[in-house]
Amino acid sequence: MSSFQHTVGGETYRFDNLAEVMAKASPARSGDFLAGVAASNAGERVAAQMALADIPLKHFLTEALIPYEADEVTRLIIDSHDLAAFAPVSHLTVGGFRDWLLGDSADEASLRALAPGLTPEMAAAVSKIMRVQDLVLVAQKIRVVSRFRNTVGLRGRLLYGNGDAMIGINPATDSISSICEMLKMLDGIIQRYEIPTQACVLTHVTTSIEAINRGVPLDLVFQSIAGTEAANASFGVSLKILQEGYDAGLSLKRGTLGDNLMYFETGQGSALSAGAHHGLDQQTCETRAYAVARHFKPFLVNTVVGFIGPEYLYNGKQIIRAGLEDHFCGKLLGLPMGCDICYTNHAEADQDDMDVLLTLLGVAGINFIMGIPGSDDVMLNYQTTSFHDALYARQSLGLKPAPEFEDWLQRMGIFTQADGRPRMGNSLPPAFRQALAQLG
Repeated sequence: MSSFQHTVGGETYRFDNLAEVMAKASPARSGDFLAGVAASNAGERVAAQMALADIPLKHFLTEALIPYEADEVTRLIIDSHDLAAFAPVSHLTVGGFRDWLLGDSADEASLRALAPGLTPEMAAAVSKIMRVQDLVLVAQKIRVVSRFRNTVGLRGRLLYGNGDAMIGINPATDSISSICEMLKMLDGIIQRYEIPTQACVLTHVTTSIEAINRGVPLDLVFQSIAGTEAANASFGVSLKILQEGYDAGLSLKRGTLGDNLMYFETGQGSALSAGAHHGLDQQTCETRAYAVARHFKPFLVNTVVGFIGPEYLYNGKQIIRAGLEDHFCGKLLGLPMGCDICYTNHAEADQDDMDVLLTLLGVAGINFIMGIPGSDDVMLNYQTTSFHDALYARQSLGLKPAPEFEDWLQRMGIFTQADGRPRMGNSLPPAFRQALAQLG
């Protein structure tokens, strides 16, 4: 264990270990106060951020936040680390890494090559000393492309999770017979209309495995995951069970363009709510979940950012920051990140906050967002984004659907206006489109 310290305003703050300096460097959020790990004041937070900025990235390879022998997620992180990929930044501190990410040398190709060399803790650490604009700027450099029946993550594209990213059902029951009937129905719709998309019923991975064993047509295998072994156990999963689900999905060979078939959902606060956070801050726990997701080459990863409630993300400001952190860290680690831009009805947030987060994530190059009728999830009782929100983002930012889905929309006459021309987010003035193209 190492200790760290930094002086702010004549007062020296000391931090006993890496976990403490990471937690106290986090921007304020209610979950960390609930866990008793947050900085006690702004001065301590700044001191922790300055101390964190001086820590060499190599240090994260020598001090595990959760012991190797006690947690299979830690073992996965350490055992899968790619030293060769890490080499270009191995000499940097956390602060130096931030500067490198913001510089011209950190382009799309170099960031893609770097991803296997980064641990989640490195990504979480650098995010804690970045402004909102830093999180947006670096994330928009990164494109993580995944494929099943269509292509997700290309530059200039935005997908929403009830169409081109997937057609999904969040079931009110885990009855295997009901799940099988829903999967058959979704497959029937896709086959009948020859839609270049994929379906998913958001049931437990073991239920998906059973459906596959029964010969039911299943595209994407869903599971909620977290960043510690104990938190995943609270979801009824382990790395072994997730591997079984991945292998079962692969056995069906239903992807026509690729074999990315896992759909994972995550969210800050899940480990704490399960009493399985090991004294870590919630954002670091969240980023560790991305190591689990990365191992299974997923098609979609969705941070359900404000779903758990104000106990973990109190207001719109905290939700916005968390959503941008999650997207940045996921992309940096090589994941096809999307976001359920949402809040519970008892949080100090409203749809204006969600519009801000949607716009920022659109600029940052998010792979997909959720589309739920009326923005209102009546089953789970929270507010999210609707189909018209995706159209707003496409039109304001000059984005298009997935290429295969765009072709299908044109063939079917969907999104076609009275003048016979399609309107799919490409109605910006030519000069503005040219300026955006020059920005990359």
